Amino acid sequence: MTLPAPGLPARVRIHEVGARDGLQNEKSVVPTEVKAEFVRRLARAGLSTIEATSFVHPEWVPQLADAEQLFPMLGDLGDNGAAGEVALPVLVPNERGLDRALALGARRIAVFGSVTETFAARNLNRTVDESLAMFAPVVARAKDAGVHVRGYLSMCFGDPWEGAVPVAQVVRVAKALMGLGCDELSLGDTIGVATPGHVTALLAALNEAGIPTGAVGVHFHDTYGQALSNTLAALQHGVTTVDASAGGLGGCPYAKSATGNLATEDLVWMLDGLGVDTGVDLGALTATSVWMAEQLGRPSPSRTVRALSHEE
Repeated sequence: MTLPAPGLPARVRIHEVGARDGLQNEKSVVPTEVKAEFVRRLARAGLSTIEATSFVHPEWVPQLADAEQLFPMLGDLGDNGAAGEVALPVLVPNERGLDRALALGARRIAVFGSVTETFAARNLNRTVDESLAMFAPVVARAKDAGVHVRGYLSMCFGDPWEGAVPVAQVVRVAKALMGLGCDELSLGDTIGVATPGHVTALLAALNEAGIPTGAVGVHFHDTYGQALSNTLAALQHGVTTVDASAGGLGGCPYAKSATGNLATEDLVWMLDGLGVDTGVDLGALTATSVWMAEQLGRPSPSRTVRALSHEE
């Protein structure tokens, strides 16, 4: 049953991360052809933004070492987000990654930073400020090339080594990242410790610092079962971009306490019930995640996938 709630956006854009953030955490390497089919099925289900892969060094993330082979296989889907086309952003860690992505015609890239020093050291082998300095030429060159840039920020709510992360600390790094020229910022709850009040407080603080809600997306993990609650709080604040992963795939290879991303099906079930448009066919999406789970040899962790596939 659809019963709209007051104060919510009419439409939400789902930034699907399963093909990149999800598959990069698999112990086994998924064949390139399976990845391409996964993206195609996600597109047919109505997802308009699908993060396709990452141009990182193969030694860092061997699961995505086939980026050069995969990305050209998806060219007919479109990669600029125009009407009727699917946006296919890719993650780039540095200028070398940007070179590889631009050479293949990527029109949307993302950089991945950290709010906390410990995670920056473990994930990027740099301080927070050193990582921002590394991103500066990447963002500048991408913008010069007319490429859309998303900035990921991890550990925005808590860090397994440093504990709770002060809102002011997140705001400082967020302002710096947006100041480099990013078009969009994704706030990551990498270990899933956020609660709705914390989400609202951070979004309000970002607004006060001059970062508009329209430039912010949210990326919640479901470690403590709070991902949907936190998403609803963000929507009530005006956020209209939500990251999610088909079937709940993924976590974070550098944060052992991180469980899976918010499952796209769980998100769509909630938004459908609230009358919020996503353009996603839940049945087709569920079938896609069941198919992908079969490829991976294990059931989907998404509760909605399990419920709907059991009904069938």
